[in-house]
Order: sequence, then structure tokens, then C-alpha cells
Amino acid sequence: MIQSMFLISNTGEVMIEKHWRSVTPRKVCEYFWDEVNKCPSREEVPPIMFTSKYYLISIRRDDLFVVSSVKDDMSPLLIIEFMHRVVDVFVDYFGAVDEMSIKDNFSTCYQLLEEMMDNGYPLTTEPNALKSMIMPPTVFGKVQSTLTGKSTAVADDLAEGMISSMPWRKAGVKYAQNEIYVDIIEEVDAILDKNGQTVSSEVTGLVQANSRLSGIPDLCLTFVDPSVIDDCSFHPCVRYNRFEKEKVVSFVPPDGQFELMRYRVSAETKVTPPIYCQSQILFDSNGPGDHGRINITVGLKHNHSLVLPNKAKSVALEDVELVIPFPAAVKTAMLNVNVGTVAYDESTKIAKWKIGNMNSSLGKAPQLSGKIVLGGVKLEENPPIEVVWKVAVASVSGIAIASLNLTNEAYRPYKGVRTITRSGRFQVRSS
Repeated sequence: MIQSMFLISNTGEVMIEKHWRSVTPRKVCEYFWDEVNKCPSREEVPPIMFTSKYYLISIRRDDLFVVSSVKDDMSPLLIIEFMHRVVDVFVDYFGAVDEMSIKDNFSTCYQLLEEMMDNGYPLTTEPNALKSMIMPPTVFGKVQSTLTGKSTAVADDLAEGMISSMPWRKAGVKYAQNEIYVDIIEEVDAILDKNGQTVSSEVTGLVQANSRLSGIPDLCLTFVDPSVIDDCSFHPCVRYNRFEKEKVVSFVPPDGQFELMRYRVSAETKVTPPIYCQSQILFDSNGPGDHGRINITVGLKHNHSLVLPNKAKSVALEDVELVIPFPAAVKTAMLNVNVGTVAYDESTKIAKWKIGNMNSSLGKAPQLSGKIVLGGVKLEENPPIEVVWKVAVASVSGIAIASLNLTNEAYRPYKGVRTITRSGRFQVRSS
């Protein structure tokens, strides 16, 4: 199974190093970082590498790399899923995963890794069970540990969930106000050509829940049209056999926030995004010091394929942002926009244009224009532009919850449901 795990910053610094079965030398991290620097971008780093002795399996989350070393031939998806779970637990404990939060909570990170894996095999990965054994860091706890010299984060007794048939749920949960919220989030991964036509697309869905229910509630969630859901994966609390037979999601929820299920929308669903991006980048590379021009226009598409409530036709986009990478031949860029703000980073050759919200009442189409200075280097192909957007109360598949029923408890909880469609890896090729 997993020999060792390393958490590497965006600059190549090894911040966390944990060994379970044997000690993996640090030189594998140097080899991994050399391979990372050979890739055109961080997104193109291969998830699996191999040396003469180890397989290196990695993920990238929030500008950090998590790398696991493996000797034996085994399923890499299991290791990738475990590493994602480690990062999710860190986010649950620290609020974010970055260099500062990791360095401020070194001891908690190692305590969590010690409980989450035993001799290279996943052991306890449920946040509720972990919080029963290792308390999340607080300012009071840090002050007390500094004064007494003893850690108060680790519990003396074994968590009740470790000997329960439902390790994901704490015992004796009580709330004055019982409520549960469900978010249906669909992500659109697409590549658009310079004319705005979809070259390839894929839609994946995520159902997240926030449960604040007393006792041991038994929930049953049904969809209006479950046929649009394909290739599902569920939280361990879901009774999978019942979903296979009846297409209903029956479960006893964990306490707090959790990911109930993931799914993929049927490939037959045609995707027409609600946004268009027309770009034109012209270069004159006849000699050193030459210039170029860039023009980008962004706007709303009225013939989109999103399913909106109450048959609404107009769509409102939120948190719109464009990430514009420039070729290595570009020395600098002077950019201007009529909506939002733009910032160009000369070290990474990337410009970020933050537009904000877009709707039919905006009045003018957001435009970016500017002048580009070339450094006399051989000109390469224009990289694709990455577009980030979000639409509230909308979906691509049209999925909707028909009912969410509770049994095994006498109270009637408050229920809230919302749908969100957002961009995943959404790229537009420039001309």
C-alpha cells in the first residue's frame, strides 16, 4: 500500500512528510519537482510517475501537491481518493489548505495522518469520527498547550463511532432547531473553438448536504427524473442496493457538512454554455521589440441549454473571471477593460480579468483591449483562455428533488434545497 506521503508547496518545499511502511528518501521529491518544472503548466502534471524503485502518485489542490510513494502494483484511484480525503479533512479542520495553515498546525496534521492510515492502509477518514479523537485547533487550545506544554487536542478515550455500525455519525446528537440543507452543484467542463462552437463537453454533478438533525434520522431522497443521472458514487451512509432497485437515495446522514453523492450527466445531454468569449490576439514577430494587440469580448448567450426555474429566459452570471495565459515570447502587456479589473503577472505570463456579475441589465458587453510587447523570442501558439462563471438556481440536466422524507424520529425538520451550475475546466481557444 502507501509507503510515504509528502505535502509539497507551490515552490517545491516539502512541508509534511509522513512514513508508514518504510522511509522513502527525500530525493524522490526532488525528482518529482524536476518533472513538474518540465510541464508547460501545473494542470498538465501527470498524476502517476515512476522511478527505479517507487511509483509516485500525486494530486494538486489549492497550489499544493500531495505525493504518495508506492512500491507494489495497485489501484491508483484508491490512493488518489484517499489523498483528496486527506485534503478535505484538512479544509474541514483549518478552513483552508495553504502554506500558512499547514505550518500553523503541524502537530494536528501529523495526528490526523496517524489516525487516517494504519500501516499504509486507510483506517478512519470520516470527519465526525476524527473530531471525536482529535479536536480541531482553537486559539484557546493553542494558548493552553503553550502554557502547560501538553497537547489537549487528542482525546483519552476511543471515539464511539469506532465501535458503531455507523462510524460517520456521532451518538447523542441534539439540536434545538432541526434542519437539513441540500445543494445540487453541476460543473461544466468544455472546450470551445474560436467561433464559440463546443468541441467537447462533460457535465458532472455533486450533491452536498448540511445536516443538523437530532437523534438517528433515516432520510429518503427521491429525484423527479433519475434517468439523467449516470455513473454515481455515494457516501458510505447511502444504501446502494436500494438505489439500484428503486432509484432512491436512502441514508442516515452524518452530522454537519458532507458530500452525499457524485454523478455524471448522460452524454446525450447537449451543452450550450450561457456565456461567449470572442478573442483576437495578433502578433508581429519580425524582430525584437515588436508589438501585438489583444481584444476580448465577453457576453451572455440567450440560446443556452441551462434549465431555469419558472421558465425564465434571462440568465444572471456570478463571479465571472477570465484567466488569459500569454506565450513565453511576450515580454509585457498593457491591458485595459471597461468592466471589472485586470492584473497581469509578468513572472507567470498570466493576466486575470475579474468581471464580477453579468446580467441583461449590464448595458454594455465587457471588453478587454491592450498592447503586447514581444521579447524577440520565437512565437508559440496562443494558449486557450480559461473562463470561470457560476449561475445560481440553474442546472444543465434539469435534475430536481421530488421529496426528502424523514423517518425514525418524531420531529419535522426544516428543509432547504438549491441548485448551482458553475464552470469546471472551461476553455476557449483564441484566434
